[in-house]
Amino acid sequence: MSTTFQMSDKDVENFTQEIMALRRSANERMGEADFKHLKKIERWGRFCTVIGYATAWLIPNPVSAFLISLGNVNRWTNIAHPIMHKGYDKIDGIPDRYTSKGFAKGWRRLLDWGDWIYPAAWDNEHNRLHHYNLGEAADPDQAELNLAWLRESKIPMPLRYITVALFAAFWKPLYYAPNTLKHLRSNKKNVLGEERQTGAMTQPELWNPFNPAAREVWLKSMLPYIGLRFVLIPALFTPLGSTAVLCVLVNSLLAEIITNLHTFLVIVPNHTGDDLFLFEDTVNTKSEFFLRQITGSTNFKTGGDFNDFMHGWLNYQIEHHLWPDLPMKQYQQLQPQVKALCEKYGVPYVQESVWKRLKKTVDIMVGNTSMPRQGAISSNRKTKTDHDLSAA
Repeated sequence: MSTTFQMSDKDVENFTQEIMALRRSANERMGEADFKHLKKIERWGRFCTVIGYATAWLIPNPVSAFLISLGNVNRWTNIAHPIMHKGYDKIDGIPDRYTSKGFAKGWRRLLDWGDWIYPAAWDNEHNRLHHYNLGEAADPDQAELNLAWLRESKIPMPLRYITVALFAAFWKPLYYAPNTLKHLRSNKKNVLGEERQTGAMTQPELWNPFNPAAREVWLKSMLPYIGLRFVLIPALFTPLGSTAVLCVLVNSLLAEIITNLHTFLVIVPNHTGDDLFLFEDTVNTKSEFFLRQITGSTNFKTGGDFNDFMHGWLNYQIEHHLWPDLPMKQYQQLQPQVKALCEKYGVPYVQESVWKRLKKTVDIMVGNTSMPRQGAISSNRKTKTDHDLSAA
């Protein structure tokens, strides 16, 4: 398909100024209400966790597993994500554990965010490499480039779909957690068109406990999470008998698969599809940065705390990439304003249901479709006044 739009120099400048004005308005609104909102969403997640485990010992069942999973998803996407992006750092008087400087640090790591992913590695891979290299070869989360081996393989198409389904069910421990640590130890700068490297070690090396360089993955990622979720928590139910312990373990394992599927659904499609851009070079200006965050991202259905809670607040991906360091509540207010601004200036603003975006993502991953390429906004202009933003 083709993806085309043009803006004059004046429109680009005006658009940039209006985007910056929206941010200033958000800064003026931020305050105690945003922190209260965060606490409410945190309570929702904890309620799911408590009810999930309170019933998990009775019998292996999808309801308990789903509630446990929902608590896990909430702790990552709705709590850890905005806090580690410094979303609440500017709100006066909040406890240190709700700021980027105190959250999940030291002994609070398992208490605040008991996850496969090591917090410092996540901060580097996601907050820095992904957000400021969006859609470039240097973006570690670029699905089309990461799955080039599958797209270009001779594997029959049905097996490609099965591969993607299995990946979705186990992607956090098998891919995301070890790769965030790998990127933390790598300074490789990828360039589109060159052989792409994603870190210092290959995937099999990351999982080899006899490899000294891979021990960090086991010590900081795998063993802490396995010990917490599949050993310590089930062991707490020992007074109720061995059957109760086994039921909790089974429900915990089932919850892990549900968590992987849920997070794959709301995360991987954020920047993937044949209507979103891959960028051939780096950002040159602030205007170009803003436009790339919009044309390289997609929103899902937005509005309402319950809907947004279930989407992990990742349904505001465009607004989040424009301003990563804002509280969740601000995105709800900014989204219609950003959408209207894009309509005013003719900037593509992609928003569809998460299920439609999932199909487009899988089509990219298996090689049915490809993402359009785009160079720098400020280069290759047709005239002195038109920015060429066309891609085929």
